[in-house]
Amino acid sequence: MSNYSPPKRHTRWMAVIFMPVITLIGVLGTPVYIYYRGLTVSETCLFLFYLIATSLAITVGYHRYFSHKVFKTNKIIHFLLLFFGAATFQKSVLRWASQHRQHHQFTDTDLDPHDSRRGFFFSHVGWIMFYKHDVNFENVKDLAKSKLTVHQHEYYDWWSVPSGLILPMLLGWWIGHPLGAFIMTFCLRIALVLNMAFFINSSAHMVGTKGFDANVSAGDNWFWALLTNGEGYHNFHHKFPNDYRNGHLWYHWDPSKWFIYMLSRLGLARELQRTPKSLAVYEKATLVNV
Repeated sequence: MSNYSPPKRHTRWMAVIFMPVITLIGVLGTPVYIYYRGLTVSETCLFLFYLIATSLAITVGYHRYFSHKVFKTNKIIHFLLLFFGAATFQKSVLRWASQHRQHHQFTDTDLDPHDSRRGFFFSHVGWIMFYKHDVNFENVKDLAKSKLTVHQHEYYDWWSVPSGLILPMLLGWWIGHPLGAFIMTFCLRIALVLNMAFFINSSAHMVGTKGFDANVSAGDNWFWALLTNGEGYHNFHHKFPNDYRNGHLWYHWDPSKWFIYMLSRLGLARELQRTPKSLAVYEKATLVNV
């Protein structure tokens, strides 16, 4: 435990300025833009493609593939998950995975990077905007064996800016709507994808049922699953973090597990990790609203 330390109070001005500005431009600018300029099919397709690609790059890639290694894939999918993951501006996968593994190891303690006991604002965004974290990369040595993954970490700006800003702007220019691409495919999309991830750190540890492990704050909640590509079944995930599914039942809304399964059917993913039914027992007697 000596290799870890609690976050220290430190205002990170880049995050303090970047996230509110991007959110305001995206949320307020989108309806104004649509009112005066309208919305074309090409703009809608570009926005939806980037929203889906980058959000899945976090839930399928950063989270389930890199952090928990619940399946294996080829070099092309590996690259695409790094590329579109960088486009979310959530830092390198080595940093993201290290902090996420620390979160699982020290859930609900002072060493939890976004400890939900400190309130909604801290666990949602305060831990990023107003705290400095000493990241212990010793817990991601397995990921550092990949030269491509290390390259994304060491040259992160050269990954994030081209993938997250330059490419969508070039595509927006190509379809004749660069302003719409900036407001929606860049600003609004980033605001949505960031908050999708943030809600798992905050609300999914505050609202939900605890049918698998009543000793952690993480809860299962279908509403958060709808907003987070299936990540809202968080109590199950904390109990069985090495399962490629978060929504373990077939009808649970979990686009991330369906995408991984689709990759496996196409021969692009293999060795999908799955909790045996004998262990994934939902103890209704222990349901607790948190």
